[in-house]
Amino acid sequence: MFGKLKEKLKSWTQGLIKKAVVEEVEEEAKKKKEKPQKPEKQAKEKKGKIQEEKKEKKQSKRQEKKAEEIIQEIEQKEKAKEKIKSIEEHEYLEPAPKTFDKEERAISEKVIQDIKVEEEEKKGFFKKIFSGINKVKISEEDFEAYSGDLEMILLENNVALEVSDKIIKQLKENLVGKEFLKKEIEGQIRESLKDIIYNILIEPFDVIERIKDKKLAERKPYVILFCGINGTGKTTTIAKIGQMLKDKKLSYVLAAGDTFRAASIEQLKKHGSKLGVEVIAHEYGSDPASVGFDAIKYAEKNHIDVVLIDTAGRMHTEKNLMAQIEKVAKVCNPDLKLFVGESITGNDIIEQIKTFNQSVKIDGIILSKADIDEKGGTALSVGYTTEKPILYLGVGQEYKDLQKFDKNKFVESLGL
Repeated sequence: MFGKLKEKLKSWTQGLIKKAVVEEVEEEAKKKKEKPQKPEKQAKEKKGKIQEEKKEKKQSKRQEKKAEEIIQEIEQKEKAKEKIKSIEEHEYLEPAPKTFDKEERAISEKVIQDIKVEEEEKKGFFKKIFSGINKVKISEEDFEAYSGDLEMILLENNVALEVSDKIIKQLKENLVGKEFLKKEIEGQIRESLKDIIYNILIEPFDVIERIKDKKLAERKPYVILFCGINGTGKTTTIAKIGQMLKDKKLSYVLAAGDTFRAASIEQLKKHGSKLGVEVIAHEYGSDPASVGFDAIKYAEKNHIDVVLIDTAGRMHTEKNLMAQIEKVAKVCNPDLKLFVGESITGNDIIEQIKTFNQSVKIDGIILSKADIDEKGGTALSVGYTTEKPILYLGVGQEYKDLQKFDKNKFVESLGL
């Protein structure tokens, strides 16, 4: 402020001097043109001129004094402003506006506003600094404390122990020693866990496409063998597969290979009647392998696309019955061997599926009762332990209640 005022005063005084010089030059030129005057008159004029010069000098002094007074007044106001600033910064006292005039009040308000702006800039600066360092690095000790709870949750949701160990080990590799933003760390852990689960699950293949490929290449029926323990809904699942084939305009025949369980043949014939398809059956106690063989020959003769072979449900611990299903697989040489198990079985299904896989080398899995499974760990476990894909999920009792297994939908359904 003072700098501008000083420049203004300097310019003003220079203008005054310039004007005075011009006037003096003009006066001298005027005098030269005038005639000589009498001594008395000249003396009188000279005296008046001297008086006029004295008067101008007094006026000039008064102007200089006035200029000094203006400068002093401005300096005083500037000191007042500095005092206000000092009070506001260091003593945090409210200014006393009633002691200031209008101009001083404006100065005070300007100083206060400048201080506020400066404080906001400081806050913004420190906010940027803290946001830059607001990261969390997960140590091994931190993870170990967290992993115990995670493992317990997985086990409670029917995830097999070996599968939960795999998940935790992989999660540890993904997280320990890595830095994450504090506000994003929970989301990062969840996404990492979802990726691990997704990669554990085997990508399912398209059964319909395989059937069509063989039909075009060999013109022979595509044979599917179904196996599993008692009470898993195996026969109903076969009927659902039949409905799916019918919807895809593929012909098929049913083979009643369960010659052991009472009423099993009647149950399959009932499904065949509803679906409008032929059921190949022998007497109870007959060789199930021969039933499957006859069904394949029937399909070849009648140009049928698919043969669905039912087998007796058996516990995986029953060696004689397990040997029997091995014989069925050897005689019929199926293109696809599917294990049907219940989603709600939990970890018991792991040993079941391992035994069946050793006997007949299963190709895929169908999980029934998935609509009442609130945990989801079974699907994760069977896929990992067998390295075989889950192909379908049974989600009800109707023929239409069969869903193709989708890895993405399954992971999302876990609610992570």
